[in-house]
Amino acid sequence: MPRPTNIPKRNLPAGAQNRAALPQAQALALVQQGLAAHQQAKFEEAHAFYERALKIQSDNFDALQLLGALLIQTSQFEQAVAVLSKAIAINPRYAPCHNYRGIALKELKRFDEALVSFEQGLSVKPDDIDAHYNRGCTLQDLKRLDEAIVSFKQAIALKPDYAEAYNNQGFVLHELQHFDEALISFNQAIHLKAGYAEAYNNLGNTLKALQRLQEALASCDQALAFDPNYVLALNNRGVILQVLKRFEEAIVSFNKAIALHPDYPEAYYNRGIALNELKHLAQALASYEHAIALKPDFVEAHNNRGKVLKELARLDEALASYNNAIAVSPKHPDAYSNRGFIFQEMKRLGEALASYDQAIALKPDYTEALWNKAIALLLTGDFTQGWPLYEQRWDNKTLELKKRIVPQPLWLGIEPLNGKTILLHAEQGFGDTIQFCRYAKLVSALGARVILEAPSALMPLLSGLEGIDVLVQVHQPLPDFDYHCPLLSLPLAFKTTVQTIPGSGPYLKADQAKLLVWQNKLGQKIRPRIGLVWSGNPKHKNDTNRSMTLQQLQACLPGGYDYISLHKEVKTSDQEILDNQVTIRTFSHELNDFSDTAALCELMDVVISVDTSVAHLASALGKETWVLLPYAPDWRWLLDRQDSPWYQSVRLYRQDEQRDWNNVLISVAADLTKRLATFGFDSTSSTN
Repeated sequence: MPRPTNIPKRNLPAGAQNRAALPQAQALALVQQGLAAHQQAKFEEAHAFYERALKIQSDNFDALQLLGALLIQTSQFEQAVAVLSKAIAINPRYAPCHNYRGIALKELKRFDEALVSFEQGLSVKPDDIDAHYNRGCTLQDLKRLDEAIVSFKQAIALKPDYAEAYNNQGFVLHELQHFDEALISFNQAIHLKAGYAEAYNNLGNTLKALQRLQEALASCDQALAFDPNYVLALNNRGVILQVLKRFEEAIVSFNKAIALHPDYPEAYYNRGIALNELKHLAQALASYEHAIALKPDFVEAHNNRGKVLKELARLDEALASYNNAIAVSPKHPDAYSNRGFIFQEMKRLGEALASYDQAIALKPDYTEALWNKAIALLLTGDFTQGWPLYEQRWDNKTLELKKRIVPQPLWLGIEPLNGKTILLHAEQGFGDTIQFCRYAKLVSALGARVILEAPSALMPLLSGLEGIDVLVQVHQPLPDFDYHCPLLSLPLAFKTTVQTIPGSGPYLKADQAKLLVWQNKLGQKIRPRIGLVWSGNPKHKNDTNRSMTLQQLQACLPGGYDYISLHKEVKTSDQEILDNQVTIRTFSHELNDFSDTAALCELMDVVISVDTSVAHLASALGKETWVLLPYAPDWRWLLDRQDSPWYQSVRLYRQDEQRDWNNVLISVAADLTKRLATFGFDSTSSTN
């Protein structure tokens, strides 16, 4: 909104000193001197002249209205409102006074009063261009966006080359998500006003909203070419670079904005996002905290601070951060959902569910909260409510799952399958496919011809699965079918409860030819064999919690056993340890697919694994399997039990409240020592 910069020249009457009484003449002379100084931007000098004039003649309209304009120019808005109100009381028909008073009220964020003032000015002078423009800006502040557009259009009708009105009109059109119209308005502003940095910056934001990211970046760069110190453009440029996943460059842009404007909370906040993406968690936390220090009610910064604290495993602090976000904005669904997740990590499931419900009440289509609620319900064993909500996985963008789009209808247990062909398809990880392929037998029992589509690494393993008529590798042509169902929707289709989980005994078999191959590789068995898996895929979202290092595991292993690594891939740090020890044998490069791993598992006496696909594989083979779980486990392992209704042969070892592996490994070592006696060995026997 423009402030009065070109001070209007009042028609001060010629020869007034001859016609007026002496005090009036003295006041008039002082006003003229003040106006001359004012027009030369000598504000202190002008202010003094106006004040002297008012001491002589307190109701001097010219001194009041010019002083009011000067006070706005020098950001003394409260005083400006008082002075201009006096001027209006003397001469309510002078439109600029109403406009100036509106400007001062708007700067004080007294928007309703500002709007009244602009409208009073327009009632006096309906063709006041700036009053229409300023009214539009105030309506914009009041979120009365459609009315704001009308005001800007009126200003433009009166002044077709009014670049600022086009720019603000574009901004409101953007807010209304009329992006194509906003582009036209910004481009018109740029056409009318060369070097209009603000319009280029706004154009960049709208191009970003349209996912025209390279053009958006170029537009922000153009704004900065005209004004290299334009902090808003630096910030927006950083945001666009973030969307382009150019996080290092984004940080450079945010740092420039912060250097120019150290009290700019949004730049700190956005820098925190980029630092978090780069896993510079401590720096991200500090950046969010800078933003909050500058803007204590910055709800998004409180929320994102909570996310970083969660990643740092500082759960109590994360919970406090989400509570702060909720205190600032009680209708912020993200904070409720994220707080629910922290409660879930703390195994405070009742509070977690209540928090998810609050998020869903605020945003009924909030897929992430619905999904989080599904996981909490399944974790508590409430499968009846959990399975329907688990279908939200397809709409939860954070999971990055691809919903299968086929012309055939989805089957969820309603339609009869007798004489029909159904496609069952893998959808998530290898472990999920191994766990839920057991349902093929139940589908077949309904009279269906069953096609199972699976990833190549599982094809040999699943070739003998009961209930399968056709096994097809992912991305290969499919035979005709009538229905389809993702594997993890089958529990919903069969209304599975904890008590009715099917196939908890062995349902997969190792290939006999592969068994012979691996027997030869392992050689003569001279002591019990223990298969080991200590870490999973590092890309897994919960890998930090579910995995341990080889060094941690190795330190707890008692003697008397032949230890075999069941890893196909090993982290670099663990590989260095494997290469320089003789306790654990490894065959990573000889495991071609899961049929090899299955044969190797079959030859073990016990498989000890963290929560990975191998844990599911060994359990599905019916091997005695000890699964090592983090404090907050995956939903399928339920809570506070040592067995699993999914697998008869599983024993669960759970972290305690300390959230480390010490208690788990102590228990494993003790149980291995006890178990050794059942094989006729003692723990002091050499492992070499």
